[in-house]
Amino acid sequence: MPGRKEIRHQMRAQRAELSPAFRHHASTLICKQCIKTGAFRSSQRIACYFPCNGEVDLFPLVEQAWAMGKTCYLPILDDFKNNHLLFAPFHQGDILHRNRFGIPEPTISRRRCLSARHLDLILTPLVAFDTSGNRIGMGGGFYDRTLAFLKQRRSWHRPRVYGIAYEFQKTRHIAPEPWDVPLHGIVTEANIYK
Repeated sequence: MPGRKEIRHQMRAQRAELSPAFRHHASTLICKQCIKTGAFRSSQRIACYFPCNGEVDLFPLVEQAWAMGKTCYLPILDDFKNNHLLFAPFHQGDILHRNRFGIPEPTISRRRCLSARHLDLILTPLVAFDTSGNRIGMGGGFYDRTLAFLKQRRSWHRPRVYGIAYEFQKTRHIAPEPWDVPLHGIVTEANIYK
């Protein structure tokens, strides 16, 4: 079986080759699938992400969430807690700036940001996944460190964490590392895996 580095390299290369038309079509279908989930419908505070490197574009979902009176958040780098994320409220017309990785973030006071503990649903990008809820990210470990508290919880399961991916990113098995935080579900253009 290929290791994480090989899987990451292969999936990123495949994702980079997707046509803009396919990305747009698949992103629209994925947003529709996600909106149908109970996790989305029952959530008020939803963390999304700004797509980079061919990731699924969640903007149609964000617009629907706004129309439903939900509050959307974008991840921002936590300057005080190294390699962790905070979540900034994101509203139409907000000014964004690029962080050290070139990813757009809201320009906002840290005081107005939430920790992951205060969100209902986090939609996370990924590079590969399996149907057991294991994921391979970009390799920085930001989501795993930010969500590590979920591994200690036994009965309280907020926030729910759903991976967002194209169907081709599914792989047979990903051996989890001790620090990996499993997903509650994965949404693709073809399926919703729980």
